[in-house]
Amino acid sequence: MEQRVLIIGACGQIGTELTLKLRDKYGTSNVVASDLKEGTPQLMTSGLFIKIDATDKEQIRNILVEFNITQVYMMAAMLSATAEKMPLRAWDLNMTALLTILELGKEGLYKQLFWPSSIGAFGPNSPHTNTPQDTIMAPTTVYGISKYSGEMWCQYYATQYGLDVRTVRYPGIVSYKTKPGGGTTDYAVEIYFEALKSRNYTCFLSEETTLPMMYMDDAIEATLSLMAHPKLQAYKAYNISGINFNPKEIADAIKKQIPEFKIEYQPDFRQAIADSWPQSIDDSQAKADWDWQPQFDLEKMTSVMLANCKPDM
Repeated sequence: MEQRVLIIGACGQIGTELTLKLRDKYGTSNVVASDLKEGTPQLMTSGLFIKIDATDKEQIRNILVEFNITQVYMMAAMLSATAEKMPLRAWDLNMTALLTILELGKEGLYKQLFWPSSIGAFGPNSPHTNTPQDTIMAPTTVYGISKYSGEMWCQYYATQYGLDVRTVRYPGIVSYKTKPGGGTTDYAVEIYFEALKSRNYTCFLSEETTLPMMYMDDAIEATLSLMAHPKLQAYKAYNISGINFNPKEIADAIKKQIPEFKIEYQPDFRQAIADSWPQSIDDSQAKADWDWQPQFDLEKMTSVMLANCKPDM
């Protein structure tokens, strides 16, 4: 069956690169990108773009029907650090956008949905090391609460209405193609740009704050391979893991290529968010169910980032 794809929130950090990969895979004419704002020049010139509000049910319904959409990627969300500054607005966007697309799926207007969760769905009471897929969650941030609630809604629609929903819990994502979007793990992107621009970086997390991270190529591969897998027996929000590191370790990796690089630490409100998240993730279920395997370690990621980051971006 030919896939016709709609990406909602296509201009975000993950959405941008996901859109380009989907256009490579299915053809430019079969992938519709959408967002409230315009994206990078490459995204905007690579295929059809429609400006839409992720919470506007009728507008999305019209697009699903007009383009005979079979797959939807619901990437629109307000991220962790930004969400703490405007909690009610974040909750409204994150939940309304998801429930809108779930309801349209219930009506049979598309066949398959990808909705991303996050390590933010875990909380301070979750095991912090090798965090299992099924464990106590109890998140303490607005972003985390919305992601955990979203997982429950996806499971409900999958169980009650037979909707084919796929979910991974993304760790922090590192990429050079778009600017950070208001997340607690953004330091791991900013640090490369600043290393090239000024040879100095002031980090908003403490040096020993270890978090699960992932290079963008691995995140995209995880997403596409899960969506391409034959129908799974039951909905699961899959843990996926890539690289675990702290700011000091990433700084040391940069110093191997830029010896004069210096880092300072001034933890802010994002430190408390990071402290509530896991330090490492058990992704054995993803490996068992759909052969998930990351390809990037810290050294390889650092080499790619320093070779491609544009300091004036």
